[in-house]
Amino acid sequence: MQRYIVTIQEVCKLPLHHAVLALLTEGESHGYELKGRFEEAIGPQWGGLNIGHLYQILDRLVRDGFVTRSQVAQPDRPDKTLYRLTPAGQQEVRDWATSAWVRTSGFRDELFLKLFGACALGAEALEEFVAAQRQTYLSELAGLTRLRRTHTGDPLVSLLLDAAIGHTKADLELVEGAAVRLAPPTARGGAAAAADDDSGEVSRRRPA
Repeated sequence: MQRYIVTIQEVCKLPLHHAVLALLTEGESHGYELKGRFEEAIGPQWGGLNIGHLYQILDRLVRDGFVTRSQVAQPDRPDKTLYRLTPAGQQEVRDWATSAWVRTSGFRDELFLKLFGACALGAEALEEFVAAQRQTYLSELAGLTRLRRTHTGDPLVSLLLDAAIGHTKADLELVEGAAVRLAPPTARGGAAAAADDDSGEVSRRRPA
């Protein structure tokens, strides 16, 4: 039970609960409507919003006084629960949406853990990982580019896709340089010597 409580608290610290408040600025809504509107507004790169997760967030927002909850009777279905933003919730989402974002969790990415593991196994493993990861990023870029062409009518979704493309290109550039930067010193020295030899050979062949 204690672990369950901690999980809920951690979930509600995420900015996702502010996004739910932002959705409610458009008017009262029930859970599945909020889920659909979120997924439509943010687009495919965020991923689906788990309905159980969403109701955990809504429960917390009600307890914090940012949202009210009411029941609406339906003749042929179970009662529908509607959520409405309170003045405190309106102020909370305004404060959040107009303040600068500051990274607080560092750059925790499994990519760097994989680079660490590949380096520990040696130059051959590092080269193998870099080749596999390069191909993965190239495939992702191709898919993102196709997806971008189909979402030209929604500025927010297309902006998110542009960000995904930019991040993927940056990661690809990082990985392509990793084989040289993370190679053992002797391997780096050999590569540098080979580059110097090539340079000298070109100079010797160049006409005076």
